[in-house]
Amino acid sequence: MPIRILPSNLVNQIAAGEVVERPASVVKELVENSIDAGATSIEVNLVDGGKSLIVISDNGKGMSKDELSVAVERHATSKLPDDNLFNINFLGFRGEALPSISSVARLSITSRTKDEDSAWKIEVNGGVKSEVMPAALTKGTRIEVRDLFYATPARLKFLKSSSSETAQCVDILNRIALANPHISFYLTEDNKKKVNLNACQGELFDARLLRLSDVMGRQFGDNSLLINAERENVKISGYVSLPTLNKANSLSQYLFVNNRPVRDKLLLGAIKGAYQDVLASNRYPMCALFFDVDPMYVDVNVHPAKAEVRFYDNALVRGLLVSSIRNALAQGDKQTANTVNLENLIADHIPDFGAQPQNNFEPEHSLEMAREHEPVSRPFWQGNPYSGGRSRQASLPELERLYSVKVDQPHEEIPVSMSEAPGPLGLAKAQFHNTFIISQTEDSIILVDQHAAHERIVMEKMKQALASEEKVARQMLLIPEVVDLSLSEKTRILENAQDLEKLGLVVEEFGSTAVIVREIPALIAKADVKKLIQDLAQEMAEWGKSFSLTQKLHLVCATIACHGSVRAGRPMNIEEMNRLLRDMEKTEHSGQCNHGRPTYVELKIKDIEKLFDR
Repeated sequence: MPIRILPSNLVNQIAAGEVVERPASVVKELVENSIDAGATSIEVNLVDGGKSLIVISDNGKGMSKDELSVAVERHATSKLPDDNLFNINFLGFRGEALPSISSVARLSITSRTKDEDSAWKIEVNGGVKSEVMPAALTKGTRIEVRDLFYATPARLKFLKSSSSETAQCVDILNRIALANPHISFYLTEDNKKKVNLNACQGELFDARLLRLSDVMGRQFGDNSLLINAERENVKISGYVSLPTLNKANSLSQYLFVNNRPVRDKLLLGAIKGAYQDVLASNRYPMCALFFDVDPMYVDVNVHPAKAEVRFYDNALVRGLLVSSIRNALAQGDKQTANTVNLENLIADHIPDFGAQPQNNFEPEHSLEMAREHEPVSRPFWQGNPYSGGRSRQASLPELERLYSVKVDQPHEEIPVSMSEAPGPLGLAKAQFHNTFIISQTEDSIILVDQHAAHERIVMEKMKQALASEEKVARQMLLIPEVVDLSLSEKTRILENAQDLEKLGLVVEEFGSTAVIVREIPALIAKADVKKLIQDLAQEMAEWGKSFSLTQKLHLVCATIACHGSVRAGRPMNIEEMNRLLRDMEKTEHSGQCNHGRPTYVELKIKDIEKLFDR
């Protein structure tokens, strides 16, 4: 067959395969056109998830009769006034959306400018357009897309259920809405409101935070950190979540380049790298980041869907992003996103204990006797103290044993740390279940996870030693530890032996499938060495070539710190508890452990009073 020019309708259908993948693609293209037209209110209506009908209405500047006839032609656009692809200042510019949509669906466009007496309408079915005819419409544009993919049935069968397609439309509209907080967005599906975002008032940052709270939830608005950095021709602004506010996937990471929603592997990788020391590898922070880049230094014409971009200087963008996030995390390193859910506490049913056993216990003397640890008669129920049952007498020391509560003894010498001025985390009052520390400040009670807190402290000390190129203090094992491993695990450990030695962990080969550990970091003197080496070997299998040397060392630091920190279940005295609190106050990122879990939660006295209706 000789070479020939393909028919225009077939060319448009080929283009539609790249531009129009599903109903959400149609919504994206048409809503972006509405934004480019200066609309301040955009409404989307769907029927059957957009497969049967998509209607986009806006109050933008509209199109004249002549423009309407040209708009449905391939590569017709008003957004490249100087024909320069490196000076793109609009969301759309390729002129492919309308002809691509009309080639696979039944398209109807009604539009009116403010200067015209009436609106004009054009219809395009399967690439065949009608004459422009008069119609009725107020200022703006209304586009109807019916029977999507009726002209290409093979594409139709690959669409998912109506609910799934609606969810995709909601997601793309939310993404666009985040970048345009001063515009109202509404989406209705089968007469059910799915998106209802009114225009946000105020300055850009204030409006943006309000819109973020509307889309991503108030929890993100309350537990996010501001990003605002600039370098050369790149500016980054937006918000990132505290490490303790994270998710199991990256779907809540919203990225925008010149107000265009994108999914860029470079940027997503940089975000993960910025959180590497404060978040577990299988967790993802929430964020909404806006990149303002000179159009001459970014290429948005990489793919017809315009979801990918290419930066002129990748290193500059990545470096600025990582440094700005880490600076924000450093400023919020004492914060934690976890708070006590008082609504659940108040809603909990408190059982009626009924008549309590009579005894000679007098409340007015209870505090004094408890402090002196004198035996005192008081009721105690076996098992759950809130369940009824026979009572028996128990002294305070026995209660301490049963509930692992440790309280201070005032007759003993006051520890050094108690004589210090209390910091933001207050003074320790007790330990319960040998795992959590209760601390008191002027207006709150703080619960501290001793293992998570000490884990962060140990890791930061090791990182500081690495940064200052000091030798990490080691401790030689009296009896070297032999650890049996598989051949692959042993190989990975020995390949990284030099890096481990920098952190104070001296490992040598011992037989065909074992290694011997001769020295360990002094900070983790009581760690389970065998378990530590086995965990390191498993984690090294996931590193690959994507991790730099510094990243690897920090990952090793995190694992070593986890194994060497104070374990849950270990009793601590008041001196140790207060020393831990003071160390937390001096340690970076002490609000979360190495895996992104919170190290403490704070409960205000005013919130506690609500539990008692005070």
